[in-house]
Amino acid sequence: MDLRKLKALIDLVEKSGIAELEITEGEEKVRIAKQGIAAAPTYLHHAAPAPHAQAPAPMPPPATPGPAVAPEAEGHAVKAPMVGTFYRSSAPGSPSFVEVGQTVKAGETLCIIEAMKLMNEIESDASGVIKAILVENGQPVEYGQPLFLIA
Repeated sequence: MDLRKLKALIDLVEKSGIAELEITEGEEKVRIAKQGIAAAPTYLHHAAPAPHAQAPAPMPPPATPGPAVAPEAEGHAVKAPMVGTFYRSSAPGSPSFVEVGQTVKAGETLCIIEAMKLMNEIESDASGVIKAILVENGQPVEYGQPLFLIA
């Protein structure tokens, strides 16, 4: 997908009332979400038609968000610089980059965020001790979402 198309899609999302747009073109996939707006989860349910005697299968319940954490009250929050998938290690089965209680220095790799099949190392922007890891391994993250608390 060329840069002009991408820019046009970003402008479309900004000017419209939609919170999120996902486009698949061949093997390329682009997801654009407005910052600060939490989109409701969308569930796609594909099932074979049921006979008239049976009731349709129930839809899965929406995911419940975890407890809200006030990052300012507990330390410095390292936030996601992009939308993508959060990974605590460089490969499945490898040790995590950091653990709670570990001392880190500014510039040290904390995690990886996969965005559009690119692995982006996320570095600490502060030195200190990891007080909390706010995202589970393999979970999607939004731009600006707190990932770690450092004190």
